[in-house]
Amino acid sequence: MPKFVFAYHGGKKPESEAEGQQMMAAWQSWMETHKDAMVDPGNPVGMSKTVTGSGVVDNGGSNPLSGYTLVNAPDMETAIDIAKGCPFVDHDGSIEVVEAIEM
Repeated sequence: MPKFVFAYHGGKKPESEAEGQQMMAAWQSWMETHKDAMVDPGNPVGMSKTVTGSGVVDNGGSNPLSGYTLVNAPDMETAIDIAKGCPFVDHDGSIEVVEAIEM
């Protein structure tokens, strides 16, 4: 079955402990709903470094990564449907869905 990467961009941090608990509960519910598809539920990410042929820069480029998830899905449309239900999009975030091509 194809594997898809959900690359999270943007999003906002909770403004209170209560909001943080609500956000975590929403994430746990979403992950439980799609547990059979989850290859790696992922994590948030920290500061990135951009490596090019001319050196290394401390930034995430024009659209820095906030986190990731790996899922199995039969096709792109199904992967997109899973991503649409992710609570990240409810907190000013976007999800780039890309198929990981097997070699």
